[in-house]
Amino acid sequence: MLASEGDMDQASGLRRMVASGPVRAIAVTGGKGGVGKTNISVNLGVALCEIGHRVMLLDADLGLANIDVVLGLHPEYDISHVLRGERSLEEVVIEGPSGLKVVPGASGIQALSEMGPREHTGLIRAFSDMAADIDTLIVDTAAGISDTVLSFSRASHEIIVVVCDEPASITDAYAIIKLLNRDYGHYRFRILANMVRSAQEGRELYNKMCRVTDRYLDVMLSFMGALPMDESLRRAVRAQRPVVQAFPRSRVTQGFRNLARKVESWPQPKGASGQVQFFVERLIQFSSEYGEVAP
Repeated sequence: MLASEGDMDQASGLRRMVASGPVRAIAVTGGKGGVGKTNISVNLGVALCEIGHRVMLLDADLGLANIDVVLGLHPEYDISHVLRGERSLEEVVIEGPSGLKVVPGASGIQALSEMGPREHTGLIRAFSDMAADIDTLIVDTAAGISDTVLSFSRASHEIIVVVCDEPASITDAYAIIKLLNRDYGHYRFRILANMVRSAQEGRELYNKMCRVTDRYLDVMLSFMGALPMDESLRRAVRAQRPVVQAFPRSRVTQGFRNLARKVESWPQPKGASGQVQFFVERLIQFSSEYGEVAP
């Protein structure tokens, strides 16, 4: 049987991804809204760019995308145009601060679980075309524990769980860890304490998470670090600029730069799982699972 043109295009895209260097996919999640995921994704991405990394930031909130607003960008196209095959990823990507590549999200597009073969092929083509230009992919997930959030988290090499010192944040962070662990076998998570008053408070928040997970789950949590509550961040948000550029000497900027150096020291993805192929294939596989109807 002869392969279809779409199959050949998809295979060609996958071969290009294999030929490119390792790309680390990092999902930033947390369950609860308002814990600072988007600001963390943006500023971590810029901080990594400043130390020489080639970073792409994907706004994976398919309901209320807002990275373009946070950075004061005005995209003409977004990820929905890529999924429909109307634009290439290169046409959609916006150049952000310090060379950060931003893939704008779209509000109200269909869930990943509802994508058909055409959209899946478009997603593979899109990322394969850009694979050689990046070494880090940061995925800013939506709030909550929707199928789409779980798909993006499961497809990534690393999962950063952002938590604040408030009951709802701790409960929701535990919920997403529990779901990814018990239902999907993911066991390693990096905990990032945000908006803390001291380094000790951040460590105590991590210890609090560990006490609960050690009792009920088979997971390994590692402390990524803590970001301080800092008025500079609020001022940067109002100015629609990353705080690492707007206030380079602030405490929170130092925190982001420390986080970037930690990410740089993480073990590099190796083999087939180190390619963008790993991320996209797993994303499609996991999102398709949600779309299946039980007999």
